[in-house]
Amino acid sequence: MKIHILTIAFLSMLFGCKSDQGSTGGKVFLGGEIINPNNKYVLFKYPNSQHIDTLPLNDNNRFSKAMDSLKPGIYTFLHGGEYQLVFLEPGDSIMLRLNTMDFDESLVFTGRGAKKNNFFITSFLRDETDNNRFMRLMWESEPKVFEKALDSNRLERFNILREYLKNNDESDYFTKIAVANINYNYYANKELYPFGYYGYSNLIHFKDLIDDGFYDFRKDLDYNDESLMGCIPYTKFLFWHFNNLALNKYYKNASHNVVFSKESAAYNLEKLRLMDSTIDNETVKNHLLKYSARDFITTSKDSLETDEILTSFLEKSTNENDREYIKGLVSSVKRMSVGKPLPNVTLLDFDENKVSIRSLIKRPTVIYFWSYNQPSQLKNYHLKAQSLKTKYPEIDFIAISINDDETFHWKNTLKQFNLPKSNQFHFMHPHEAVQTLSVYGITKTILVNTDGTIVVPNGYLITSEFEEELAKCLKK
Repeated sequence: MKIHILTIAFLSMLFGCKSDQGSTGGKVFLGGEIINPNNKYVLFKYPNSQHIDTLPLNDNNRFSKAMDSLKPGIYTFLHGGEYQLVFLEPGDSIMLRLNTMDFDESLVFTGRGAKKNNFFITSFLRDETDNNRFMRLMWESEPKVFEKALDSNRLERFNILREYLKNNDESDYFTKIAVANINYNYYANKELYPFGYYGYSNLIHFKDLIDDGFYDFRKDLDYNDESLMGCIPYTKFLFWHFNNLALNKYYKNASHNVVFSKESAAYNLEKLRLMDSTIDNETVKNHLLKYSARDFITTSKDSLETDEILTSFLEKSTNENDREYIKGLVSSVKRMSVGKPLPNVTLLDFDENKVSIRSLIKRPTVIYFWSYNQPSQLKNYHLKAQSLKTKYPEIDFIAISINDDETFHWKNTLKQFNLPKSNQFHFMHPHEAVQTLSVYGITKTILVNTDGTIVVPNGYLITSEFEEELAKCLKK
């Protein structure tokens, strides 16, 4: 069973004629209440733009923003390191309410325009549940079995949308986004499938899927729809799609025993080349180029390969902000290379005293990071650190929260998880410190010598390889 991308014209016949509310004028109001706030503001980000408004919380933890005119689209609001989307059209007057203890699940919209946003947040939560199920399914299911499960799920989702549109008079733009969410979530799971089913050791068999028609949907793709850039499944699909396409060159002349490496410079250069040659829309292209280059640069251990990716990126990206960001990222990564001195940043201890990170280095030291947005990682890393500390008492361990929140929330998190205060710190200036130490993933762990020189700039605390580095450091 195949369901191709549905055009707006066809949707009008399928769902009935709908008014185009997105084309009418009218003011827009967005407000809300944050329960258990992590800081004193909410950030409001415009689609496909660097423009971000800071909306302060009042004494009742409420915020508001009135706009005389607004382009219909998917906007983003952020608080305490987490974010969600809000679909806004002229004439909307929306209030939202959420509890940071259960950010996505507690989010509720009220007011004019609330129904469509509640529909989208319900769909988002459903996607998370379904995608977790599909991740498990793709490891064990043959392509036809996996495809049948995806087809059934997509048909069910279209039936839900059909019923919603029968009872709610929404704009064509809403319908377009709702359909794109369903279709591109389906497509993203198909693009991800070979990486899960075959695994890196047998990924060369991805070619069998092409021959069997698994990717026939690709003839219906639109690589250039800027209006979908706030649609999470659309961007997720594009990244996995180009991950998949780049395999063609990777395995062109490879033998069957070649193990795939996503860190391969040649593979990542091919991804950038394909994005540049396939996508015409600069907004879409620049977005994919930026984050693909970032992902390689932050994990690369080879400065020459990093320079290759940087050169390729700069040849293709037309966004000056992105170009400066990636150049700065490369500089940051190189500052954090083996043998370089650990850059100094200011921390806050539990009593909110200012402490320089370099002043804490008295012996070989492990520096690891955590976020309350990732509670499983938080628990696992602290348990592992405690185990390693017992095994290697000659090594110090420093834990740093990367969250951009008020110190009271950080302290409450420590108490909530019963974490020791002695080795816990919080960045005084999180945004700047994350860039300085090149912390672009909370799995990153740093090992430094007694003199503060970097031994391991980008390790993984819970791996046996990292423990081997600890043992070698003590022998020197």
